Amino acid sequence: MDFLKQHVEALIFVSPQPILLADMQATLTEAFQSEIALDDLHEAISQLQKQYQSPEYAFELVEIAGGFQFMTKGAYHNTVAIHLRQTARRRLSQAALETLAIIAYKQPVTKSEIEAIRGVNCDYALQKLLEKELVIISGRSEGPGRPLLYSTSEKFMDYLGIKSLNDLPKPKDFKEVENSVGQPLDTIETDGNTPVHHEN
Repeated sequence: MDFLKQHVEALIFVSPQPILLADMQATLTEAFQSEIALDDLHEAISQLQKQYQSPEYAFELVEIAGGFQFMTKGAYHNTVAIHLRQTARRRLSQAALETLAIIAYKQPVTKSEIEAIRGVNCDYALQKLLEKELVIISGRSEGPGRPLLYSTSEKFMDYLGIKSLNDLPKPKDFKEVENSVGQPLDTIETDGNTPVHHEN
């Protein structure tokens, strides 16, 4: 079982986003030329989760966004959050952050609805969010012209370190100073877990 645990550990470590159990099973089945039972994968993951609960590790194995990923523990959240805040501002413009916040809370939403809230054109911001895979096209509206609908992606949940959209803070949770469109994502409280790494 140790050999399987190590292979599972390697897969989770190298995956840029939470890796699904089915994807692990398919990969390992091909690698070993033998069917890998889901029960064995669950056992390997359970062992890894217990292993990384040890205080000697700064990160842990967490089930998130339908898969599994290594994430830093809450005790190190502040240090990592400072780093992410510094880098996030370089990765996403203010316009992109505002657009992303609107999509997160109003989804599924059309471009015209986003622009009605922001008061400006959001073509470029939407393009950047789509390129970074934080937003997806989730369908078409039933309204005139059947415009595209935009929603957040699983990578968005990974970005914030949340398991589902239900974990997003409710508007009443924001302080008055934060209760406006355009606040940086670093003002949003998460569950204390932060991904070990993010893609640029």
